Amino acid sequence: MSARFRKSGKRHTDREYEAELATVRDQILHMAAHVESMIANATRALLQQDLELAQQTIGDDHKVNRLEVETDDLCLRILARRQPVASDLRFVTIALKMVTDIERIGDLAVDICERTLALRTKPPLAAFTVIERMAELSESMIRDAIDAFVNADPALAREVVERDQQVDDLYQSLCSEVVDVMRSDAKKVKRGIHVLSIAKFLERIGDHGTNLAEQVIFMIKGKDIRHLGKLGADGGDEADEHATDDGGLDDEERARLARRQRDLH
Repeated sequence: MSARFRKSGKRHTDREYEAELATVRDQILHMAAHVESMIANATRALLQQDLELAQQTIGDDHKVNRLEVETDDLCLRILARRQPVASDLRFVTIALKMVTDIERIGDLAVDICERTLALRTKPPLAAFTVIERMAELSESMIRDAIDAFVNADPALAREVVERDQQVDDLYQSLCSEVVDVMRSDAKKVKRGIHVLSIAKFLERIGDHGTNLAEQVIFMIKGKDIRHLGKLGADGGDEADEHATDDGGLDDEERARLARRQRDLH
């Protein structure tokens, strides 16, 4: 085999490898777009008591499930065949985790729709205004976490992690309000239970948005910041103590990752 042929074959293999990584990224973006739409539609169905939209959103979940299976399969094939290292290894392993969180977000949107069908035409509680705000925040967390992933932007990912506290605060406030309503009017207990469940689903969506953002930070910086509480401007001293052995990406790897993400965008 000539040196020229070997060199040409290597370039072809690299193009295939880059195409596989691009496919993983694109499927994550497609999954995220689907679940963002599902959250918005589930919320709209609830607030407008649109049972047809709720049913349609439930039916859309199979698209997210299919993308999860396909992405998992591709990531495992990349790990087995390409044996990626450094930033590519982190990208693939984080992709495996991200699709799990994104799929679960779709499941939670379905849960909201099922509660909407259970409520049917019952008049809404005043707490629905808080539900709407929680949905807006949770959806923005998913959107910004994915933007941070696309642009290799750890600062935006940190903002997403911090934003989760707003969702938690709204959830606690809503729980107190709904429990008070249920205590004062026994006829509203069943409806209140459904509303509390919906609020919990939205709070969990926010938690999954936090997971996505934390995974992005690990992919870029090689630091595991889970369970460390509030982050400082640079991820905090405590986060530095939990850095992986390789200390994160070096400048060249970080630039390469950011460039790849921009090129694929």
